[in-house]
Amino acid sequence: MAVKIFGHQNPDTDTITSAIVLADIETKLGNDVVAARLGELNGETQYALDHFGVEAPGLIAGVGEGDEVILVDHNEFQQSAENIGQANILKVVDHHRIANFQTEGPLYYRAEPVGCTATILHKIYKEKDLEISREMAGLMLSAIISDTLLFKSPTTTDEDVEAARALQETAGVDPDEYGVEMLKAGASTKDKSAEALLTGDAKTFEMGPKTTRIAQVNVIDVDEVLERKTELTEAIQKEIDAEGYDLFVLVITNILESNSSVIALGTDAGVVEQAFDVSLDEDTAFLEGVVSRKKQVVPNITKALG
Repeated sequence: MAVKIFGHQNPDTDTITSAIVLADIETKLGNDVVAARLGELNGETQYALDHFGVEAPGLIAGVGEGDEVILVDHNEFQQSAENIGQANILKVVDHHRIANFQTEGPLYYRAEPVGCTATILHKIYKEKDLEISREMAGLMLSAIISDTLLFKSPTTTDEDVEAARALQETAGVDPDEYGVEMLKAGASTKDKSAEALLTGDAKTFEMGPKTTRIAQVNVIDVDEVLERKTELTEAIQKEIDAEGYDLFVLVITNILESNSSVIALGTDAGVVEQAFDVSLDEDTAFLEGVVSRKKQVVPNITKALG
């Protein structure tokens, strides 16, 4: 049976494309693998796949006992496939913190402090002296643009920029022009339900004894989302009641101005004020210069809860 390669639940562009790209690498190395996904595609990711003519990975509900898998763009079990603890994890390629992760046997684990998993995968192509097709170059470039918000996010490293520069010629696109169109494709929220906005890009984090859910939506018009605040807060409270979250934060990021507004609910909502030195006004606050969940939101809230 082929080894399944997949990223986190509620997949974003880096998670989907990294599964496809690593499957290409592993196949070129003679291994039997297949890319998979744990959720539906967002508009941005679909735009990238359509532009480069690549099919989306197959959707899976979970994994079985003893299934051989490779994880990309995540490692925390609560963000992974159902029953992931019963699987045989062979490899991990990631750029996030390591938490709530353990295996019975040794494995290949590669985690680097860069802005995007695709940046690491680009290195692997070079290290293994493997050819990069236009399609794979385009997907990696798309992932880097997405995760770095067109190189404006504080998570962006020189390695991300260098990888994007190396990939753009093979991909045959201008990163700035293509990147803006790709980000815009995922930015409209008018046709999305409140539930879709809260689950489209959401992750659960165990922060000490507290369980925090952080959802993020990238937009061009923040007011388009905040106009639906009543609907969103009702949906957030429903999630809190159903899942027992201590804190639920919806981060609404303006991808053009590089700022965010947040809606915070839960018994520990007040820690958001401490984490960002702001005051919540009817559960909402503006965060100047905050765009990265990984580098700005999660660390600040973790520290405040500690």
